[in-house]
Amino acid sequence: MSASGADPAADAAGIGVTAADQLDDAAWAAASREALQAADAAMARGLEPQADIDRVLTARARAADARVIEAWRRCIPADAPLALFAVGGYGRGDLFPHSDIDVLVLADVDAQVEHADALARLFALWWDAGLTVGHAVRSPAQCTDAAIADLTVLTAVLEARPLVADESTIRALQDAVAPQRAWPAREFFEAKRDELRARHARYGDTADNLEPNLKEGPGGLRDLQTLQWMALRLFGTGDLGALVALGQLGSDEHATLERQRVCLSRLRLGLHLVAGKREERLRFDYQKALAARLGHVDAADGLAVEQMMQGFYRAAALVQRIGERVLQRFEEQIEGEAPPAPIDASFERRRGYLAARDVDWPRDAQDVFALFSTWAGRDDVRGLHSQTARALAEALPQVPPYEAAPAELRARFMRLLRGPEPVATLTRMARLGVLGRWIPAFANVSGRMQFDLFHVYTVDQHTLAVLRNLASFASGVRDERFALAHTVWPKLRKPELLLLAGLFHDIAKGRGGDHSELGAVDAREFCVAHALTDGDAALVEWLVRKHLLMSVTAQKQDIGDPDVIHRFAVAVADRERLDHLYLLTCADIAGTSPKLWNAWKDRLLADLYTSTRLALRRGLENPVAAHERSAETRAAAAAMLDALGMPAGQVEALFLRMPEIAFQRGRADQVAWLAASLRGTMPGDARVRVRPLAGSTGALEVFVHSPDRDGLFAAIVATLDRAGLAIQQARVLDGPHGAVFDTFEVVPAQPPIAPSAEDVERRLTEALAGDLDAVRPTRRTQPRHLRHFRIAPQIGFCAAGPDRTLLSLVCTDRPGLLADVTQVLRDQSLSVHDARIATFGERAEDVFQITCTDADGSRCPLDADRQATLREALLVSLDGENR
Repeated sequence: MSASGADPAADAAGIGVTAADQLDDAAWAAASREALQAADAAMARGLEPQADIDRVLTARARAADARVIEAWRRCIPADAPLALFAVGGYGRGDLFPHSDIDVLVLADVDAQVEHADALARLFALWWDAGLTVGHAVRSPAQCTDAAIADLTVLTAVLEARPLVADESTIRALQDAVAPQRAWPAREFFEAKRDELRARHARYGDTADNLEPNLKEGPGGLRDLQTLQWMALRLFGTGDLGALVALGQLGSDEHATLERQRVCLSRLRLGLHLVAGKREERLRFDYQKALAARLGHVDAADGLAVEQMMQGFYRAAALVQRIGERVLQRFEEQIEGEAPPAPIDASFERRRGYLAARDVDWPRDAQDVFALFSTWAGRDDVRGLHSQTARALAEALPQVPPYEAAPAELRARFMRLLRGPEPVATLTRMARLGVLGRWIPAFANVSGRMQFDLFHVYTVDQHTLAVLRNLASFASGVRDERFALAHTVWPKLRKPELLLLAGLFHDIAKGRGGDHSELGAVDAREFCVAHALTDGDAALVEWLVRKHLLMSVTAQKQDIGDPDVIHRFAVAVADRERLDHLYLLTCADIAGTSPKLWNAWKDRLLADLYTSTRLALRRGLENPVAAHERSAETRAAAAAMLDALGMPAGQVEALFLRMPEIAFQRGRADQVAWLAASLRGTMPGDARVRVRPLAGSTGALEVFVHSPDRDGLFAAIVATLDRAGLAIQQARVLDGPHGAVFDTFEVVPAQPPIAPSAEDVERRLTEALAGDLDAVRPTRRTQPRHLRHFRIAPQIGFCAAGPDRTLLSLVCTDRPGLLADVTQVLRDQSLSVHDARIATFGERAEDVFQITCTDADGSRCPLDADRQATLREALLVSLDGENR
């Protein structure tokens, strides 16, 4: 808290007795509003890429000072025993455009009562003048009580700046909140430390959110303010620069924190101006406009918004990293140092932290790598000691890029990768800046975001998440969401090869071109430089180049088709590649977004893995014929039904009512379920059955058997949409006697809200019993976050066999999209026979097999005119929803 008794009115536009004092309050308030608007306009013009942000914020605070003090002098008698202080952020002297102007009126209780009318007039005048003033009126004793009861009151008063106050009043306020009266240093530190940790936990302990909070989020401005408050209580100064002389902060650390404070302040100031209101969360609504306002332009290596966000993520990471070290030093200041416990000749434990024993550590990069070797696998170490962390940060230039490193250092890196807990080691190296030094390409993607809704992490954080997922597959703690992955992992010959593939799979993001191809080149160069064998290097290179192959095949193609399996098996070529690719694909999908992995994707990948493994075992020169696949599935399904006690004659009768392609493309357990669902029905009956997908939460498999009717598929889709379900896969099979077999795999559209299987079954049964034409899609408002990710619709047609047309649709995803698309197909009198639904964040990529009806009632593909008509109808529907 400032101890200066100088009256800032002298700095506030030379306030004195002027003609303005003679104006009535209304006229003065109007003039003040104009003056403040002019000041805000000047500040907005001053927000240039190279503007002095501190000068801009201070100028606004001084402009506010002028109006606040002048209003005080208009309302409060000069001899009144009242004092006025700016507190909180306003007390610091940096006032953002839409931040509150917080003030404290200090007065004894008697004076508060005596001047209550004058204070009421003052508060009204501030409001009329356009000043958003948050005010408190307290005596010194009341300040003490309020500070004891509420720590936020204390932190606000700690930064008090006198506006109208004499030296004795300033001292009275200081004494009222002194450590002897409220919150001694230890209690204050522990409370603010716990508050910081809880705040970080609310944001997932990461700043790498798509819409980060610039003020409250991890690594944000509040973290810096917390350090200042702690310093005030512990050392009597809120100037972090003063901590350098006290040995609590290195000069390099202070300079880094100052640069990041300026970066964060510039972003926050710009956000307030772009949003036109007090907004601390950097929402999609404002990101592009703010990036342009701050001078960023699109470039080959990244969009303007991605450049801006990368700057934020890197700044927040540095604030977090240095902040943790400073907190540890503050803790040591309070607790005192405990006797160290030696670990080896180079390292020891201090208060549970790993520390270098030599004050001159590190002498070279070998010492740096030795730190991580010692750290690996130790559960008696809770982190890196602050002094050692600072020494490591200062020594980062000693760590060369691997291309320039000696062979011995490269071999040491590979020993780390083959040693205990290699993923934990890589994560530590990344967090402390070592990995980015060793692999410069990794430094390039650190903090790099992708402006979409599919990737919810920055590239470096996604990469580390993928590595953690791979490590979890090797863990003794079995996660049933990845049951097959736990089984496959022990088959790996050299797990470090898969870790390298995970490390490099996205390392070329943002360079332009195909990141898989560019990353594969990087991976091979790295493997060769680290003396991997030709075969091992080739495997890592192939995995990086093909890391999307399995995901794309599973989600976009019909993996029940033997031809699809054969083509995929040919691309994979051997069992070792398949094992590695399967694990990498699972880890990649699960590491892209917490919501992306589900039971449906798990089963898709497991089915593709299992079918491909069988194809490889059989031999690529002997692909499975359709009739062989059908016979195998039929026999396996019959055995399952026999186990349930169903007579063989009944099984065969039910099988005769099913389309042959169900045996060629379906799984045996699914065929058995479909057959069992038909029991007790005639060919012309409608039957709906719904069952939960095994190992899932809310995911369902839906079977509809019904006589074919116009609009049937669209009505089913609309009903599922109304039930709050998103369709992941749909298949329409034509059975004997004019019946259709529609199967769907669905997941909750808004988890964890999910209807029960019984509820879905009831809804569909009721819909089928009524007028199908009355079942229409529900109209919805497009969610806010999707409005900023408009994808121009791409509609394509190609042949899908002799009598079908393949319709491909790429567009912006939104609630009810599939229901609207199928309604268009219904309006065009088109039949849907197969649908594959793939969603990647805001991007929907859907494929339909469709037919129309010719003059004699036969199904046929769409000619050019029908395709053009359908294209126009789809564009109208999609454009109407996105206006």
